[in-house]
Amino acid sequence: MTKEYSPDRLDVKAFAQAGGHLSRQDSLLKYERLASEAQGLHPDLLVSWEADGDVRSTHGIEGQVWLHLKAHATVPMTCQRCLAPVDIPLEVDREFRFVADEATAEALDDESEEDLLAMSREFALRELIEDELLMALPVVPRHEVCPTPVTMASSDEDFEEASAQKPNPFAALAALRNTKDGG
Repeated sequence: MTKEYSPDRLDVKAFAQAGGHLSRQDSLLKYERLASEAQGLHPDLLVSWEADGDVRSTHGIEGQVWLHLKAHATVPMTCQRCLAPVDIPLEVDREFRFVADEATAEALDDESEEDLLAMSREFALRELIEDELLMALPVVPRHEVCPTPVTMASSDEDFEEASAQKPNPFAALAALRNTKDGG
């Protein structure tokens, strides 16, 4: 008999000890915080993910609980260069080591190379997936190459007029050089 594991209330230790595997394709709409970053949402947008648990010996300690997470999503956003829609692919491939509690995770965090999480019998795996995908979002979403050329133009007449009237700061240097060369 195979035990069913819930990604919303995962007993991490039991999952790892069983060498558990979970994989799903969820609607992006299930991930509210990630969906709020998107532009032009529709039900066909998916978050594909898989999680594998195992127990390893690391740092000279037997029985360390690990979770390997892979996730993929494409999030529609607005290009900040051309202001057109752009699909941003997000990829996550991370491993997490579980420790006894939050205090232990905080104490070991500075010296540990891996990501540490507190052990839980009701771990919210989907929340971790959403957190990781949110961290994978670019600060400034944009196309590699915008589909239409981006022209830089000012629509402020006062700005244009002020720029036209402003003297060239290097004109004084040119005048000094001409005086020196000529005199």
